[in-house]
Amino acid sequence: MARIEGVYLPKEKRVEYGLTYIYGIGLHSSRQILSKSQIDFDKRVKDLSHEDVARIQKEIIDNYVTEGGLRKEVTLNIKRLQEIGSYRGTRHKRSLPVRGQRTKTNARTRKGPRRSSNIVAGKKIAKK
Repeated sequence: MARIEGVYLPKEKRVEYGLTYIYGIGLHSSRQILSKSQIDFDKRVKDLSHEDVARIQKEIIDNYVTEGGLRKEVTLNIKRLQEIGSYRGTRHKRSLPVRGQRTKTNARTRKGPRRSSNIVAGKKIAKK
């Protein structure tokens, strides 16, 4: 089992798709890495030699920001937007959609489950 950037890649998958399990590497980046490392795209992860893994690891470390470093960079960017008081920053603070989506009817993923609208504060329900 190949371990790159602290992530175990799935053994049975092709290398080009296995590399996408690393945070910050998509299919396009994966193909670029493999072509620079001169490794066949059709090879399975379990068939990689230690030299192949080392070449991939070196290419990723030299040219890409991945995993912890990328997560840290993203959170710092969001924090910066919140501190300067930008529109996007305030949307992040309120946990509302940031990229212009409508919120009247959709956005349940971001807003959370619906609160029932028929509850009136302080009103007691009559018992039978």
